[in-house]
Amino acid sequence: MQRLSHIKDGQTAKLGAKITANKGCIMGRVVAAAVYSKGLKVATISLDEGKPWAKKPGHFVWIGLHDPASEELGKLQQQFDLHELALEDALQRHTRPKLETFGDALFLVLYSPVLVNNELSFVETQLFAGNGYIISARYGESAPYSQVRQRCEARPLLLEHGEDFVLYALLSFVIENYRPLMDNYYSELEDVEQRVLKNPLSQADVERIQGLRRDLLRLRRYIGPLAEICQELQRLDFPFIDKNMRPYFRDVAIHVNRLLEDLTALREMADHAIEIGLLLESSRQSVTQRKFAAWAAILAFPTAVAGIYGMNFNNMPELAWQYGYFVVLGLIATGCVGLYASFKRSGWL
Repeated sequence: MQRLSHIKDGQTAKLGAKITANKGCIMGRVVAAAVYSKGLKVATISLDEGKPWAKKPGHFVWIGLHDPASEELGKLQQQFDLHELALEDALQRHTRPKLETFGDALFLVLYSPVLVNNELSFVETQLFAGNGYIISARYGESAPYSQVRQRCEARPLLLEHGEDFVLYALLSFVIENYRPLMDNYYSELEDVEQRVLKNPLSQADVERIQGLRRDLLRLRRYIGPLAEICQELQRLDFPFIDKNMRPYFRDVAIHVNRLLEDLTALREMADHAIEIGLLLESSRQSVTQRKFAAWAAILAFPTAVAGIYGMNFNNMPELAWQYGYFVVLGLIATGCVGLYASFKRSGWL
């Protein structure tokens, strides 16, 4: 027990040092902080007023932050007894979505895609959820979560479920942000395919297709773990997660699986665009090579005839014949025309 106490004290001291070291940084913005009961908003609060409201039966606190500083997270830890490891994890930047459980509380990391000037980036959102509270912290510029709050407040019968419905709404909103991006990539790949069918595959087309394939791989990296998160939320037996909410999380999992299927289809479209371009380019080169070969054969015929009569033999009767020159010219012309007609019929010219 003494050893565990020392470990806990060490973690708390380490976390306190981090918070103290970052006190000089710019404070984040509290987007909204409110208390809800029976599906209705009953009060707007500050960060220091959350604890007594969260303890009230039938009430929960919903706080939204934008770029919070460590000092604000420290206040929230004091108000809602956030686990030290959860807060320490929140002070770090992550590379993939994840779900962690700390006692009867959840800590989620989600990412929303943002496309600016054809550059794909991801904005991190952290969610703290427990009995009587749910906190969202967004780091960067993306679609504001005020839309989620407005939707929930407009559906009091569903908001009456409490923290678990807000958790579902936030998770669903993040996944919704992927759909317009996927539709945009689909339209762009269709345009690339049409260009490839009409014109030779240019270097710009290859670079753009490769860029799309790279973006699709990054999207899979961020969407894939969401399926596991949704499955885990369906299995969790937490006091603030009602069993009646499991179908909602299952619905989110279905949308995630559809996104993964669409990602696979888009990746195949990108691969097919390159394959079609290469096949068409090979076909065009083959046509050009056949034309060169046909003309080379036509030109080789008079060259062969001229080469025969250019040999230095003393006994060549045609050389002394009065009409020999015209006969040879006619033979060359007939042979060239015959070869041209033959190649034309076979589609080489």
